[in-house]
Amino acid sequence: MASEQTPEQSPAQEPVRESAPEPVRESGRSGRLGRRLFLGGSLAAAAATAAAVTGAPEAQAATTADGATTADSATLKVGAGRAAIAIPASLLPLDGFTTVHDDLYVRILLLESGSTRIALVVLDLTSISAEAIADIRTAVTEAAGVSAANTVVTCTHTFSAPHVMATTGSTQETAWVAQIVAAATTAVTAAVKNLQAARVGYGTGKSDVNVNRNVRTADGWWLGTGESLPSDKSVGITRFDDLSGNPIAVLVNYNVQSSVMMESVMASGDLPITADLAGATIQHLEKQYDGDVVGFWLVGTCGDQSPAFRSLRTTIDKDKKYATVDAQDAGWLLLTVQGERLGTEAVRVVETIKTSGNGEGTALKLVTDSVTADAVAQGDTSAPTTSHTFTPDGTATVPIWILQVGEGVFVGVEPELSTDTGLAIKRHSPFKHTAVLSMIEGGSKNMSDSWNYAHLTYEALDSSYAQGSAEKTAAKIGQLLDAITK
Repeated sequence: MASEQTPEQSPAQEPVRESAPEPVRESGRSGRLGRRLFLGGSLAAAAATAAAVTGAPEAQAATTADGATTADSATLKVGAGRAAIAIPASLLPLDGFTTVHDDLYVRILLLESGSTRIALVVLDLTSISAEAIADIRTAVTEAAGVSAANTVVTCTHTFSAPHVMATTGSTQETAWVAQIVAAATTAVTAAVKNLQAARVGYGTGKSDVNVNRNVRTADGWWLGTGESLPSDKSVGITRFDDLSGNPIAVLVNYNVQSSVMMESVMASGDLPITADLAGATIQHLEKQYDGDVVGFWLVGTCGDQSPAFRSLRTTIDKDKKYATVDAQDAGWLLLTVQGERLGTEAVRVVETIKTSGNGEGTALKLVTDSVTADAVAQGDTSAPTTSHTFTPDGTATVPIWILQVGEGVFVGVEPELSTDTGLAIKRHSPFKHTAVLSMIEGGSKNMSDSWNYAHLTYEALDSSYAQGSAEKTAAKIGQLLDAITK
């Protein structure tokens, strides 16, 4: 039954400080398909693909009764590769973007132990269609012998990248997908070539680059800079070394949307493509090691987190009315500074991690499972509101990926999770190092926690998962993590 919900009004529950509410900018400019509309349209296809992958036979690894692939006693091997996605001038404009500021990359990490080989594919994209993911998996299988079931695909969630839609849409879309798959093929070929015995280490830092984006306006809770609200500023670092102690690959897990330059139009009128904060951070890290290390951005609980400073910003007056100001070309400085700040902290933590041994006995497991959640129809995300009726819309399958490497574990789901959900998963994890990831398998809409539903935030209105889904998913993840340790 549909239920009407109004935000809590208790003064004790209001934040001490609030900042400017931000106008909706996620629906896209004129002529572009909004990212939320795209994610909503591809959700069913992505879920179907994920379900097929979860149930696929595993050729390389011994498979346990609970669906985990295991390799506890063999030697860990690691290979990493990257390749820029070529975007020729003939493809532009593409999805409204008219120029390329910096390259989008495909980065691939191969992990091997005994008969198990797993691939992690990280794409500098907002999201990606199920069709394109299938093509990438085929390329990885052909080049590296990794089955579809053992290929984990995720996006950095940069907002300044063209959507990846079905190739049936146009010849331009066909060419765009072909460029992405070609880059993936180059990256995985390099990863295979670089595969070598390795060891792994973990560390955690802190960086004040993200901020909670929920604020209370006169018309209800909305997008802005909610500095008094929760924000997990931890920087999770995973370092893979060769047996001489030289770094091969570095994984950076941070909780923020890469949206510094989102919809910022240059003085020339151009709308530029950029890997944004994720790209700037990883670029800084890779430069510190002269390009010999491949860096990977793993976006964390980003549903309620945005960069502290964005090029397209808002101002607010005493009556909480706002205006939008675009820094245009000056926004690149905001991106550079924040990427440098986060990248510097990542490098600092990398340098504190000391690995040892020859990689023998490093646990390598991949567990795939799912949760069935109640679904709801998306609400009106064009403006804040103080009341909304959530309409039931059947059920939704929520695939879960859990990758264990030694003492660390990476937990991933499709939807953008909120901070409280990620913190709950970390608190109940039996592992010493736990990274929580959003945007696995191309991504889907927000999965809001109870607080967001109670306050009717953008995340709640935008969600296609009913209230309680986040808590149910977190509980299921906790059970799976406990089972892995037994």
